[in-house]
Amino acid sequence: MLYRAVASAWPTVRLRLEQRERPLPRFCHREVDAFLRCGVLAHGFARVWCEVCRKDEAVAFSCKGRGFCPSCGARRMVDTAAWLVDRVFPVEAPVRQWVLSLPHRLRVLCAYDAEACALVRRVLVGAVSGFYESRARRLGLPRPRTGAVLFVQRFDSGLRLNVHFHVVWLDGVYSWQPGRGEVAWHEHEMGGWRTR
Repeated sequence: MLYRAVASAWPTVRLRLEQRERPLPRFCHREVDAFLRCGVLAHGFARVWCEVCRKDEAVAFSCKGRGFCPSCGARRMVDTAAWLVDRVFPVEAPVRQWVLSLPHRLRVLCAYDAEACALVRRVLVGAVSGFYESRARRLGLPRPRTGAVLFVQRFDSGLRLNVHFHVVWLDGVYSWQPGRGEVAWHEHEMGGWRTR
């Protein structure tokens, strides 16, 4: 149903926006155009052969988009979550999700201006990392460092342009232990820090 709605309305929406001199950012055009080609055999496919059942199938290429393609978005989300858990986040470190929503004017600015979006991202990372690291320094932890993985989301659930940031932060810090020549993990808790 979503595909039919977008396919029928997209040419009209595009034309009306261009006539009003309110063009959409290029990434919006790329996302929608890729979504309309996703899973359509006419736009490319791979042939797969099963030696067990002796079947030959054509599998259409997907858009691999991060915008609003439900199929590709769900697959990417599951794959990325598994990769983060298995390969990126340390076993001993719990994580906490932070979300930054922006005022409407700033959302539009970040959607059209990559430098503004990068600046907001740097301010967010600096502020939250600073929170963890300055608290750890006040408690006497030497050279504390935290880590995070940040995702920029460009749409909301209603497919409206809504630039916002999802960040998964290590909920604590690593600090250098000069006497032992190694780092130690210190978990952030509401009442203080717990070292492991």
